[in-house]
Amino acid sequence: MHRFANPARFLRFATVAMPWFAAAAIVCIAAGLWFALVASPADYQQGETVRIMYVHVPSAWMALLVYTVVAGGSISALVWKHPLGEIVARAAAPIGAAFTLICLITGSLWGKPMWGAWWVWDARLTSVLVLFFLYLGYMALLGAFDDPVRGGRAASILAIVGLVNVPIIKWSVDWWNTLHQPASVARMDGPAIHSSMLTPLLLMAAGFGFYFAALLMLRVRAEIMTRRVRALRLAAMEAEA
Repeated sequence: MHRFANPARFLRFATVAMPWFAAAAIVCIAAGLWFALVASPADYQQGETVRIMYVHVPSAWMALLVYTVVAGGSISALVWKHPLGEIVARAAAPIGAAFTLICLITGSLWGKPMWGAWWVWDARLTSVLVLFFLYLGYMALLGAFDDPVRGGRAASILAIVGLVNVPIIKWSVDWWNTLHQPASVARMDGPAIHSSMLTPLLLMAAGFGFYFAALLMLRVRAEIMTRRVRALRLAAMEAEA
């Protein structure tokens, strides 16, 4: 990944890779939706509401993955001063916030018929809500200072500190007596759900991952171009002065 820390090299890679990632996202999500809505059976306990899982679970996975990307970019920017680290973190944060919001909304839609409540202060739900606030806090700090460098540094520190919430979310169902069901896919003894449900779940997860990669490249490329235009304008103004 170090070789792509150079913005020019990243742009060349993104120009080639982004269309492929976008196409892979369309194929995986289309196939995943067909299996999720047509080919897979209803659950013997949850009935048709189990189909919410095919959006909810991949969104939850992506919320954690994208936050790790934000924290990794922040570490790269603070420790190694890589120019691309902060740009990637800035570009990824709104996408991660959107995945987290989708996770929370679909979880509520599933919780009402299954638990009888839109929301409970369960360890998993609460820690995911904290994750959403971390995303919002990161984005708010970016624009909270007149000096963008100070704003970027403050946001990066928050992102790194908030990284401790990621393992809490992952293992909250194991550490505490929680209403949320334990992991059924990433288990030491293998997935606990039938292949007819596992197939659409993994297809949707892959589609969401490719979609994130394509959208991240698009946003990073736009940010690099914006910074280049700003630098050229400043140089022109200094030359005229």
